Amino acid sequence: MGNDYKHSMNLPKTDFAMRANLPENEPKRLEKWVEQDIYHRVLEKNKDGEPFILHDGPPYANGPIHIGHAFNKILKDFVVKSHAQRGYFTPYIPGWDCHGQPIEHEVEKKLGTEKMKELPQSKVRELCREWAERFVDVQREGFKRLGVNGDWEHPYLTFQPSFESANVEVFKQMYLDGAVYRGRKPIHWCKHCHTALAEAEIEYADEMSPSIYVNFKLNEVPEPFVAAGVDADNAYVLIWTTTPWTLPANTAVSFGPEIKYCFVEADGKFMLFAHEMVEQVAEVAGWENYRVVEADGEPVLMNGDQFGGVTYVCPVIQDNVGRIIWGDHVTLDAGTGAVHTAPGHGVDDYLVGQEFGIETIMPVDDDGRFTDYVPLFAGLDTDEANPKIIEWLKEQGTLVAHVDINHSYPHCWRCHQPVIFRATDQWFVSMEKTGLREAALDQIRNHVQWIPEWGQNRIGAMVADRPDWCISRQRSWGVPIPVFKCASCGETVADESTFDAVIDLFNTEGADAWFTKDPKEYLPAGTCCPKCGCEDVLPEKDILDVWWESGVSHVGVLKHRAEADGLRWPADMYLEGSDQHRGWFQSSLMCGVGAFGTAPYKSVMCCGFTVDENGEKMSKSKGNGIDPREVTDKYGADVLRLWVASTDYSVDVSIGDTILQRTSDAYRRFRNTFRFLLGNLDGFDWERDCVDFADLKPIDVWAMLRLREVLHEVERGYDEYKFHSVFRALYDYVITDLSAVYMDVIKDRLYAEAPNSVSRRAAQTVLMNILEVMVRVMSPILSFTCDEVWEHYPEAERNREGRPVNVQLAGWPTDADFAPALPEGEEAQAFMDRFDSLLAARDAVTKALEDARTAKTVNKSQEAALTIAAPEAAFEVLSSADAADLEELFIVASVAVERAEGEDIVVTVEKTSADKCPRCWNYRELGGNAAHPDVCARCGEVLESMGE
Repeated sequence: MGNDYKHSMNLPKTDFAMRANLPENEPKRLEKWVEQDIYHRVLEKNKDGEPFILHDGPPYANGPIHIGHAFNKILKDFVVKSHAQRGYFTPYIPGWDCHGQPIEHEVEKKLGTEKMKELPQSKVRELCREWAERFVDVQREGFKRLGVNGDWEHPYLTFQPSFESANVEVFKQMYLDGAVYRGRKPIHWCKHCHTALAEAEIEYADEMSPSIYVNFKLNEVPEPFVAAGVDADNAYVLIWTTTPWTLPANTAVSFGPEIKYCFVEADGKFMLFAHEMVEQVAEVAGWENYRVVEADGEPVLMNGDQFGGVTYVCPVIQDNVGRIIWGDHVTLDAGTGAVHTAPGHGVDDYLVGQEFGIETIMPVDDDGRFTDYVPLFAGLDTDEANPKIIEWLKEQGTLVAHVDINHSYPHCWRCHQPVIFRATDQWFVSMEKTGLREAALDQIRNHVQWIPEWGQNRIGAMVADRPDWCISRQRSWGVPIPVFKCASCGETVADESTFDAVIDLFNTEGADAWFTKDPKEYLPAGTCCPKCGCEDVLPEKDILDVWWESGVSHVGVLKHRAEADGLRWPADMYLEGSDQHRGWFQSSLMCGVGAFGTAPYKSVMCCGFTVDENGEKMSKSKGNGIDPREVTDKYGADVLRLWVASTDYSVDVSIGDTILQRTSDAYRRFRNTFRFLLGNLDGFDWERDCVDFADLKPIDVWAMLRLREVLHEVERGYDEYKFHSVFRALYDYVITDLSAVYMDVIKDRLYAEAPNSVSRRAAQTVLMNILEVMVRVMSPILSFTCDEVWEHYPEAERNREGRPVNVQLAGWPTDADFAPALPEGEEAQAFMDRFDSLLAARDAVTKALEDARTAKTVNKSQEAALTIAAPEAAFEVLSSADAADLEELFIVASVAVERAEGEDIVVTVEKTSADKCPRCWNYRELGGNAAHPDVCARCGEVLESMGE
């Protein structure tokens, strides 16, 4: 293009920078949002809209945020902002889990275990509070940097008095209904953290354990076996266990009621175990010569439930007598079918023991060491005792076999050490007494939407099989179990009046007062033990499980802050990682159904975990973790947000430098599209310059109808919470429809037509529609960039009276917003079908032009003269199109259309004989305008209209 004409061209003009420089500019934009108070302005704008409440699951305030936190919070922001943009009233109160072992563990690591033990409880609680407050601030700043909107200055914290009282409200209701009880039963116990653990606090890892086969000496033998020759003085029951340290607590051996049992003679002993397991046991034990006791040539067999009254000498504690009992938990997957039963060390053992009235023995203390009840091994840790017990059994001649096995074993979620099962006095929520299990399953199956749908089966299976919930913990930092004990007889003192007094105490002074105040100062006068009448009552020292605490957040937040913050119960959505099906989703469900009969949420959405580019779980030890701050410092938060949008969050998602670089490239495509739109809308005034429908060219109509289709695809994606579908619809639209077709085709009109020409204004009208849709629908994802785009609109639009100060206040585009109005229904579909034929021809043309350039027939498409031979249907569409429109669509000098003999479109490319216009660079006949003979007729008219 010659310099003589450059000044006459409408070249793009915008201050919207090509380089985003997000790491530097996003923090400035955050400051602007604070000044605008954008969170509350959005709420004010939508105050009359339908509420949509996403209740935030509280992360632990025990360290900086990691990439999993960022992934989760950004997903929540997509949900909230997409609803807010569509007019919903969306208060979002972020929260933190500030109590419990995770924070106490961090303080203990900092101080050292011995120093921690020396501190009074009040000081421990003070240090834990300081730690939590510190990391609430750290995490809050991390989440804000991601562009997440919320009431960050007024979050909910689980140590706030109004929240602490919510624990008591729910406990009160479930206790008075009979669901909460105190009992002595085996629970997961961490001997390192010295506390009970709930199922949700357990993780599983491989552990090497000793698998041993041990003979217990029988005191009597059923008559059929004696008659068959079994020597009663040399008879044993052969058990199998992978926890030798639990043998001192043995009180029974469990058989399967329908399993057949026999005696096997080997190594000079008669051993009783399952007939089906004989060959397997013989192989493990290395028996070369053995026989099953027979009568009349047939094995003597008895069902497991036929051994009532048979006893044996207990191992290790030989003064004790054990019994053979039976239960359906016994299987033949491994072992001998004769299960060593220690009710103090296993749930199945406990339950079958209760059924048969078997004593529960607990010879292990809080540190996991044997008490004096076990003289042989007193003081030994359970792990230390294992090899010593095995050696002792060997010396006694009762060890039949020993094989080490690698198997999945429960570990503490915090210290990652193996746990033990240990019967202690704890507080439990019964799954059966008040029908909690069935009520919860009904809510899961019939009243809650699960996103993805498989979440229903996942949590349903967990609830169907879960044991009673152990809700007490032996720690310092948390909300206490809100009951009292009689100092004289130990009876529990708890009724409606004492609960209400505790609620008042917590609301006014917080849970700390429980540990420092005399109960007589706040309990109703005359409070006494219902059993002995004693008025000397003491507060319970155990604290509530942190999962209980987070599980009552729907009360502490949605109910307690309903009036002040516009919240409602139940929440419309909970959104957390898939591990929360056995964590927060479940504890919230139990507390909601247990106290109010209803789930505290209408829908539950879960996401997978973040893994590295090799699909491996991120960890500090592997060095493959990613700090969100490093990502925002290098790429910007909008790139991280775009990565989240591009993933299928329902499964584990990969992230790393390669993936972020690829996402950054995608971001640049979006940014460049916005820049093209803004640059070519310079000076555009919607009220003055928007054209009528009749003034649109066919490609303009196609672009508008395609935009409407994309809007519907995006809406469907947001409605279904498929953000990757939103991303894909918009990305494909930008790459395929805009960059490759529409923006490429209309450049000549935009740059070379007269500024106010109808054809140029038609293209600008379409671009303005595209901009208005894209900036609004992408705002929930690219929040920073879309706000920046909003600030760089054409001056006339920026100055429009009543224009929102931020795109987050702009609302959602609708079909009615398109101007000019578009055809609907069959008319629109018929048009799109015809234009699809033109686009198919364009694909054939593009391929032919590539071949022609390779063959040096033409240099640029503008040099090409096309002859298109098309089959009948395509010929009808092409031949009825205006020739100038085809030249524009294909960006060529000329187009001739003829019928083809075959079924395929055949394109012939020749070099045009026309000259190159020095102004627009198109190849056309020059001199059509007498005043400007050196340019094409169109350019001559433009120059003349400009007074050139």
